[in-house]
Amino acid sequence: MGPVNFARLRQLVRKELRQMFRDPRSRRMLFLAPVVQLLLFGYAVNTDVRNVRTFVVDHDRSAESRELVSAVTASGYFRVTGQSDRAADILSALDHGEAVLGLEIPSHFAVDLNAGRPTKVQVLIDGTSANTANVAQAYATQIIQRFGLRKINGPPEADGALPGVDLRARAWYNPSLESRVYNVPGVMGTIVMMMGLLLTSLAVVRERELGTLEQLMVSPLKPAELILGKTLPPVLVGFVQLCIITAVALLWFGVPLRGSFLLLLLAAFCYILSGLGIGLFISTVSQTQQEAFMSMFFFFLPAIILSGFLYPVENMPRFFQYVSLMDPIRHFLVVVRGVFLKGAGMQVLWPQIAALLAIGISVLTFAMTRFHKTGA
Repeated sequence: MGPVNFARLRQLVRKELRQMFRDPRSRRMLFLAPVVQLLLFGYAVNTDVRNVRTFVVDHDRSAESRELVSAVTASGYFRVTGQSDRAADILSALDHGEAVLGLEIPSHFAVDLNAGRPTKVQVLIDGTSANTANVAQAYATQIIQRFGLRKINGPPEADGALPGVDLRARAWYNPSLESRVYNVPGVMGTIVMMMGLLLTSLAVVRERELGTLEQLMVSPLKPAELILGKTLPPVLVGFVQLCIITAVALLWFGVPLRGSFLLLLLAAFCYILSGLGIGLFISTVSQTQQEAFMSMFFFFLPAIILSGFLYPVENMPRFFQYVSLMDPIRHFLVVVRGVFLKGAGMQVLWPQIAALLAIGISVLTFAMTRFHKTGA
């Protein structure tokens, strides 16, 4: 192949950048679309449980039952949207989607509670959304149990603990337990991968459709120069997108950056290499942009599922946990969340960065063997 002629390479990179930024719609897609996607997913992908619609059936109608309802709603997790004195109305509210949680307080609730006798409170939850149902059930159970203990044992101590119990809980790295703080860094990884795939796979296939790729192949350009000229511009754009998305995450969403931004850039470089290699490989097996687009999503959607962005990898079957080790998105999400939330350094994140580098080099090398000067 011979040495790379940097003069020819520079001209090819200039040509790719001019072609990339020539159309105003392309500029909006490259720099505005990632910000819009981050804002959309940052607000839409939210697993926090707030203002859960609650239907209350109070058979006791006592001061204690009203105090229990007030304790449930004062937490901010639940919001009473309907009340009745018939138990069947809870099922009707759940069936029609008017409520997610139903609270039924039996008669003689106050009498049994003040006498120290066991009393029962029924909670019915719409389990259509398993995550919301589990979190709402845990919150409701804790609030009701705490209310009962306070009534039996007296008011809590000054530090908020129940008599005889010294419970001090603290959440590390995300004290307020906001899902947005956890999800926004994950969205960053998915956006960078998607844009890398788009820039590489569709751009090469578009030139094949227009016939300009064949003109490049018969030019004096060496195969290495042609491949570098096709991959360097997306690398530059990927870094710019990463900086823009990071700024939005810090300034708009308030996600803390506790680690080294240089370490994040190093991991992003290895990550972008893997995305470009996959996109280059897709361009070698696709003849049209539509085919490349479908092939890209054939890889992208399973990669998102196996990455741990939507579901914890530890909850997957063992076979898919091993398969996910080949997913670059999984390793990059560990790095992004470690750098942003935990302030982790190289001594902690080097396995993920090494895996990203190995995947990037392997995929890019394999794609380059197919994308040679004589034709893909």
